[in-house]
Amino acid sequence: MLLTLVERLARFMAILGGLVLTALIGLTCVSVLGRGLNTFGHSEFMTSLSESAANALIATGVGPVSGDFELVEAGISFTIFAFLPICQLKRGHATVDVFAGSFPRWMNRWLEVVWEVLLSLLIFLITWRLFVGMEDKMRYNETTFLLQFPIWWAFALSFAAAAVASVVALYCAVAKVLELITGRRFTPDAEGGVH
Repeated sequence: MLLTLVERLARFMAILGGLVLTALIGLTCVSVLGRGLNTFGHSEFMTSLSESAANALIATGVGPVSGDFELVEAGISFTIFAFLPICQLKRGHATVDVFAGSFPRWMNRWLEVVWEVLLSLLIFLITWRLFVGMEDKMRYNETTFLLQFPIWWAFALSFAAAAVASVVALYCAVAKVLELITGRRFTPDAEGGVH
């Protein structure tokens, strides 16, 4: 029951992160296309073909999306933290197990628990520091250069996603400890990349 709830929460965040990432890709494509059309309208080639067509293209106002990099920067930070819960739950983090293959099974189970707890503590630390950073940005009223939107908005979105990642990380850490103690499964099968 609890695993199902945690899994749904992690999947919801991954879908939300995917939607935001798709929107950012669309924004970037529109901005690059606008920049390219604007450059083409100002090119010698276009003006030599038809100066009136070049002027008409430029007059449409076509160009890059103003502040596109600010929006992408804020959105990407959110998407990274939005994908973290599902990655944590499914143990999708890449691991390098050079020596672990030669260890006995009981030692590998202990190592899994230790690394799960350490990774969870790291996610808690990152979440806490995002909260502190958000408070600082709110206190000093920092805004972006072009769009002038408050920087704390991006911190708040990232913090919210990191808070969900912290909940999932807590579940995973407790579940791994319980798996070690009881021998029962409380986490889904691993889908991580072992290298």
